[in-house]
Amino acid sequence: MNRKDFLKTSVLGTATIAAIPTKVWATTPNEPLKPKIVRKEDGQKVNVIGDQQTFKLTGEDTAGKFTLIEEVNPPGTMIPPHVHTKEDEIFKVLEGKLEVTVGETTTILEAGDLAFAPKNIPHSWKVVGDTDCKTILSAFPAGIELMFAELGQLPPGKPDFKKVVAICKNYGIHFLG
Repeated sequence: MNRKDFLKTSVLGTATIAAIPTKVWATTPNEPLKPKIVRKEDGQKVNVIGDQQTFKLTGEDTAGKFTLIEEVNPPGTMIPPHVHTKEDEIFKVLEGKLEVTVGETTTILEAGDLAFAPKNIPHSWKVVGDTDCKTILSAFPAGIELMFAELGQLPPGKPDFKKVVAICKNYGIHFLG
């Protein structure tokens, strides 16, 4: 039984299906993925409330297995403490410094360092130092890029935090505090 059929027959029924945004990718689990070469200038650029992202690989490319995003941000850019309920994330710093808190641990990542933020564990990050920070964000499974694209459609300027919270909640992400 596939996921949607299971949910339709579960106690939660169709209300659950309507409440959880889903994306069905074109390939099936046994179908081979298509190779893709991504050049440094390639990818969809999105400003996610000040977080400058370039989608390098999305669920469309990976049959929903993972998403890979490049972020390049100036000092002071940050995301407050939050929790993902659907995906695990890996942050790998390529240039600059990133202060990361995962669970109870706060540290500064430098070029070559990475942090793993499993789903259901609170985490946050902030670019520190005096240079831009270039980070690769990988999310498993894919889908978070859909939320980032939606957040990137918000009007420029100071974000309406109630709208941000509502969009994130639709994707299983909630902020702490």
